[in-house]
Order: sequence, then structure tokens, then C-alpha cells
Amino acid sequence: MKNKSVIITGASRGIGEAAARKFAQLGAKVLLCARSSAAIETIAAEINAAGGTARALATDVADYDQVQAAIEFAKSEFGSVDILINNAGMLEPVERLEHATVDAWDTIIDVNVKGVFYGIRAALPIMKTAGGGTIITIGSGAATSALEGWSHYNTSKAAVHHLSACLHGEEGENGIRALVLSPGTVATQMQRIIKKSGVNPVSNLEWEDHRHPSVIADTLVWMCTPDADDFLGDVVRQSDPEILARLGQK
Repeated sequence: MKNKSVIITGASRGIGEAAARKFAQLGAKVLLCARSSAAIETIAAEINAAGGTARALATDVADYDQVQAAIEFAKSEFGSVDILINNAGMLEPVERLEHATVDAWDTIIDVNVKGVFYGIRAALPIMKTAGGGTIITIGSGAATSALEGWSHYNTSKAAVHHLSACLHGEEGENGIRALVLSPGTVATQMQRIIKKSGVNPVSNLEWEDHRHPSVIADTLVWMCTPDADDFLGDVVRQSDPEILARLGQK
């Protein structure tokens, strides 16, 4: 990862924050993007104080102009755009279809689906000009498992799984490495929201049942290496015994 340029959306907490710290620790130059500028500025400052290289840019992934500005900022600051991690995502509100609101659906699709597309669309020309790059999207087992109260989230994750496969089909031969990570349940704020909802079996899990975000960060780093090329265009499932064995995880 030495001197690689990495852009991470949703970097203010959870998986995004853990990934930013891990990539920077390994020598990458990291751009943290999130709507919460205060949080990412604090994280970036801590990374820089520890000897890493990080920048923070307030970015709403539901706004293409802001996403494009973030990609161009990374190119200007770091000289390249080598890795894009589409991590930003939402699940709330948890609500059954009979009570689902149009505004909630619009927001989920804008962030979880269009936000991923915007990142791909903005990064792709720069990466292709440079001869390649890696684009990882955080997916979910919800893409293939219908869960009560999560219809908007399930739909959005199924969409981005296919979007990444389309990216691989169109651009894999041009050096673009497209992968999806299905991380399983992770100890993040999202799980607190799910727990509070009391809806579907996932809400019955205890905090200690979830993986720590740092474990997911290790997997994301591995996915940027040639050892993960067997999974290009596909979904890396964190709980897959083969993945756990390759990473030395449990």
C-alpha cells in the first residue's frame, strides 16, 4: 500500500474509519470522505500526527458534483487515484413495506446505489488513464436474503452487487479491479439501530456477536492485492472459510 492513493467514503466511523487508519498505517495516502466534516477532520489529524498521510473532505455521496470534486481533490493532492472504497451506506429507518415512506426509499437509493455509481463514474476515467485501479464496494448478505423491515436496504445492496459485476465485465480488461465485500455483521452504529428496532433475527444478535471494524479493514487491504484476483467481479464474503483461512482470521 506504500504511497497508494485511497479514497474512502463513509469514513467518519465504523468500517470507513478503521479502513482509513489501516491503509494509512501501511503507508497509503488516504482521503476520508463523509458528510460529517468534524469527525473526518479529527481522524485525519490523528493519522497525520501518527506519521501517516490523510486529508478530509466533506462529501455527500448522493451529490455527484461533490463526489467528482472528491475524486479530483485526491488526484490533485496525491497525484493519483489508485483505490476507491465505496463504503458510505444507510439502513434506517427500519420499516415494513406497508408503512414504507417514499422519502426514506429515495434517500437509501440516493446514498447506497447512486452514491456507489457516482464514485465509479468519477474515478473510472482517471483510473483508466493511469492504466488501472481498484474499486471496492461494501455489499451485504442482505443482497440475497430478504429481511423484514429492510426492503430498501436489501434492494440497494442487490443493486450494487450487480453494478460491481457490470463494472468488471466492462472494464476488467482495462485494469480495473472491481470487487464487493460482504462483511457480515459488524460492531458499528448501524447494528445499534438494528438492535433498537427489534425487527428480524439480526436484531436479536448481541454486540459481541459482531466482528470488529478493524477485522474488516484487514480484509479490504487484502482485497487490494493480487492474492484477491480470484474474486474479481465477484463478492468476497467475510465469513467464507476460504477467506478466513487466507487472512488467518476466525
